[in-house]
Amino acid sequence: MANTTSAKKATRKIARRTAVNKARRSRIRTHVRAVEEAIAGGSHDTALAALKAAEPEMMRAAQKGVVHKRTASRKVSRLSAQIGKLAK
Repeated sequence: MANTTSAKKATRKIARRTAVNKARRSRIRTHVRAVEEAIAGGSHDTALAALKAAEPEMMRAAQKGVVHKRTASRKVSRLSAQIGKLAK
């Protein structure tokens, strides 16, 4: 348990930041799930629209440090490749 005033404040800040990061991570997962469901459904246009909504969320989370930059890029790349296969 924190004893000093500054340690108590740090604990409060960490709790707030954790809540924000959890919300961001959840939002990413929701968007990715929507893209994957559209891909599974075989709808190229729907999947492309879902990816266009998901990509900014993923990159914003990477910029904020919730996920690593390369992780976000890799996920976008793999989803794009799967959508590309749908078009053929």
